[in-house]
Parts: sequence; C-alpha cells; structure tokens
Amino acid sequence: MSMVKEFKEFISRGNVIDLAVGVIIGAAFGAIVSSLVADVIMPPIGYMMSGIDFSSLKAVIAPAVVDGAGKVTHPEVAIAYGNFINKVINFIIVAFVIFLVVKGVNSLKRKEAEKPAEPPAPTTDQALLMEIRDLLAKRP
Repeated sequence: MSMVKEFKEFISRGNVIDLAVGVIIGAAFGAIVSSLVADVIMPPIGYMMSGIDFSSLKAVIAPAVVDGAGKVTHPEVAIAYGNFINKVINFIIVAFVIFLVVKGVNSLKRKEAEKPAEPPAPTTDQALLMEIRDLLAKRP
C-alpha cells in the first residue's frame, strides 16, 4: 500500500476529522475565555486589591542598564509571576467552563438513555400472524 493511499485513508476516517474540528473549536473557545478573564474578571479583582494589575507584577533580578545617552545596554531581567497568576486563573476558569459543558452533555445523554426504547415494528410475518389471530378470534 502506498504512503499516499494510507494517508488518504487516515485523513478520511471520521475520528481525525472530528478531532480537527474539536481542536479548532477549542482554540476559538479558549480565546473567548481568555478575553473573559483578561477583560471582565481580572479588572474587578485588581480593583478590589487596591488597583493591582496582576500582569505587571514581577520580581526584578537585575534592573535594566541605561547608558548616558538613554540607550538600554542590558535589558531588565525579571520573573513575571503576575502574568503566571493570570494564566493560572485563566486555566481554572477554562477548566471549570469545560467541566460544566461536559456535565451538561452527559446529563442530556443520560436522559436519552433513560427513555424506554420503542418496541420494534412487527415484521411482515408477525403482522400476518396477528391478522390471522384476530380473524380467528372473531369466528363464532
């Protein structure tokens, strides 16, 4: 089997297409939740903490070195732990929202599973036998 043919079979499987769609939707969903965290949730949290903007929090290891002309010769070396705090909060919110979505989908699946299955329609043989039975029951 040629490699091109194997690749074509691999791509045409439903699982690969479903996975690709899931990744694309997941990336778009992640962008929405990131915006929710950065633009809606973090500003009030920063305000409640005396105007602290978490993204600007950092531990400076070595300050920037500026020469006499005002040119930076060595950039600042710092650990931006505030940005890390934002990312952790973002992750927790994304994980919680995904948990709620999965929980909702699972509850819908359970409701569908709880519905009793309709009995299958009788086959033509069974329908004919029921008709004969009914005719025999009507005889005197």
